[in-house]
Order: sequence, then structure tokens, then C-alpha cells
Amino acid sequence: MESCQDRGAITYRVATEADVEQIVKIENQAFTVPWPAEAFYQDILTNRFALYLLLEYEGKVAGYCGVWIVIDEAHITNIALFPEYRGKRLGQNLLKKMMSTAKEAGAETMTLEVRVTNFPAKSLYKKLGFQEGGIRKNYYTDNQEDALVMWVNL
Repeated sequence: MESCQDRGAITYRVATEADVEQIVKIENQAFTVPWPAEAFYQDILTNRFALYLLLEYEGKVAGYCGVWIVIDEAHITNIALFPEYRGKRLGQNLLKKMMSTAKEAGAETMTLEVRVTNFPAKSLYKKLGFQEGGIRKNYYTDNQEDALVMWVNL
């Protein structure tokens, strides 16, 4: 997939090995248990099911979204923005772009996990049609918080 321009200041493109440093910076600012750089290198370089999109806003990397697409299901592995880009609907735009990209790749459904206490994220997912599917008990390693599994038909 090539870069595409949407809504003037927003550009999307597929992440490459050269983008891992920026992805890790976002990851470290967004999550209490961030993925290590090696996980992103492995996904981007060797995982044929993985796809990472970057969102650039006014020429700067603002966020990323990772997905694994296996047969007809897409699973969001990560989605995050630098803190200064939150609250501008960029996360919503990025997720919509990933949903359409996954659908174009043959996915019929999309799933994700979210902390049960992450109300802003849950609100966004519900706004985009995600439904609650179940709970993964003690899913998060930092505090054993439960994860809410959500899904949507694409």
C-alpha cells in the first residue's frame, strides 16, 4: 500500500524497519508495559500476517496501528498516538483507515483487547461499531487488570 493523503494534513503509510524507533517512542509514552523494539522488528520484518500503519500529521509521525490479519480475521495488536496528538480525532481516523485496509486485505471481522478501565478507548471503539465480546481475566502483566475483548464486522 502506498502513502495516501486524507483530510489535508493527515498521511498514512505502511511502517518499515526504519520506523521502529518512532513506534517504540510512541509505545513507551502510551503504555505501562510497552512492547520492546525487537517485537516490532520481528513483526515488520518477518511476520507475514502483520501490518503496521503510521499516521503522519503535518509531516510528523503522530501515531501507529498494528494488526495481524489471518485468513478473514484482523486483530489489532497496538494502536497509539504521541500524547500531544490525542484529542484531535487522529486515533479515530487511524483506526478507520486500519479497518478499511484490513477489509481490503480480506478480513471480515476485527478484534482487539482493551483495559477494562480505558474508558476513552472503549468509547472510541464503540463509536466505530465494536461490540463487547468477553473478558480476559488478569490479562495485563503490570497490575493483572482484565482485558475487554471487542469485535466488529468489517
